[in-house]
Amino acid sequence: MSAVPLIGALAPLPAAEKVAFFRPAICAYSFRNELKRGEMTYADILHMAADTGADGVDLTSYWLPNTEDETLFALKKLAYKLSVSIYSVGIRARMAQPTAALRDAEVDSVRQWLSAAQRLGASQIRIFGGDVPKGATEEQASTWAVETLKRCADEAVHKGIMLAVEDDGGITTTAEQTLRLVNGAASPWVGVNLDVGNFETDAYRQIDLCAPLACNVHIKSRVRQNGKEEDADWARILGMLHRHGYRGYLALEYEAESDPRAAVPKLIGRLREAIRRA
Repeated sequence: MSAVPLIGALAPLPAAEKVAFFRPAICAYSFRNELKRGEMTYADILHMAADTGADGVDLTSYWLPNTEDETLFALKKLAYKLSVSIYSVGIRARMAQPTAALRDAEVDSVRQWLSAAQRLGASQIRIFGGDVPKGATEEQASTWAVETLKRCADEAVHKGIMLAVEDDGGITTTAEQTLRLVNGAASPWVGVNLDVGNFETDAYRQIDLCAPLACNVHIKSRVRQNGKEEDADWARILGMLHRHGYRGYLALEYEAESDPRAAVPKLIGRLREAIRRA
């Protein structure tokens, strides 16, 4: 029996005709103070995502009361009813640990969170490289981090969940440092959680370096460029991501001083327009 040719929307686009495909999302960390004070819940964030036209939520897990099925399944059900994806779970795991026992503990923590992410329906967990431990060199810290990350990747493959290493200070302050860990892990299940606002300077060059290995993007309203903080050029950033073939979520992470309950919906509107133009 001959194969039926794909037509219309089912047919893959030729490489030269591929278009950017970005999905707006909300990072729960934007509401860190409200979550800490009990003024908002994760359910509120899911509702905000649905109301503003965001497609997903990057669920920073720090303020979950527990990881029992009852807690996770309630959020999963609500997300489904709202047609919002809980696609990522941010956890506190830090890969650079100076002793075997501490590295074992980080691997165990990642293993447990992989199970929680799977029960939530998420496709990735977000982790950190960590700081240089006291008395160690950066070279040692990076070596320990790569060793731990490889072991975590071995766990992730059994759950079908990506590990996303965020550029977030310490041994992941720069793009080069972050890529050293990701490339060192040498796993298709490890990528970069590209936070465009975390680079201390020369942001656009570093965004461009990380974009080929990005499996998630935290989009921010400000970046640091030429030694100063300035408004982020979202069109420029989306253009870079497109050139490198990124197709996925742009999770708005708000860290300015204004009330995020008012600021985030407005910024999601701007982000949707930037995506439309891209």
